[in-house]
Amino acid sequence: MTHMPQSASQPVSQPAATPQRVVVGVDDTPSGLAALGWAIGHASRAGVELVAVRAWELGLPRHGGRRRHRDRRPHPQIVLDFDGSEQRAAAVELVRRAVRMMTASAQRDAAVVTIVTPEGEPGSVLPRIASRPGDVLVVGHDPALTLKRAVHGSVSGCCRAHARCPVYVVPARKGTYLG
Repeated sequence: MTHMPQSASQPVSQPAATPQRVVVGVDDTPSGLAALGWAIGHASRAGVELVAVRAWELGLPRHGGRRRHRDRRPHPQIVLDFDGSEQRAAAVELVRRAVRMMTASAQRDAAVVTIVTPEGEPGSVLPRIASRPGDVLVVGHDPALTLKRAVHGSVSGCCRAHARCPVYVVPARKGTYLG
């Protein structure tokens, strides 16, 4: 079940029952921030936990580069070992900054926010996390076709195809960037 909010605060329809948790994919794009803002409002109104997810993967260029030679070392004397701690810390900081930005002007009670930073592709990680009964999943969507989406695919499309809960797809707000 997919819902497309007409704006960041007005969904086309509500789930049949009050959600138990709102799971939102977070990134620093205008659509990611719009999704976070909408999810904060939805969780606050429903009085439920907000799970803010920033998935990361060493194989993604933004998260630490490619790992083409995972099973073999590039040179016998060079050992590269990534445990993901830097990427996980950067993901947590990005989510904290985004939540602060999106709640700075909020006049309502804020939702309880849990930050989750799993390793993996966002399109497969988000539906797995939003798998409890009563969960709803919120993701952003930028309608522009970019090279990045052509290569990596659409996170919102993957979530719509694989999630077993209602999925809210929030369009980007122009000019909203994480500074």
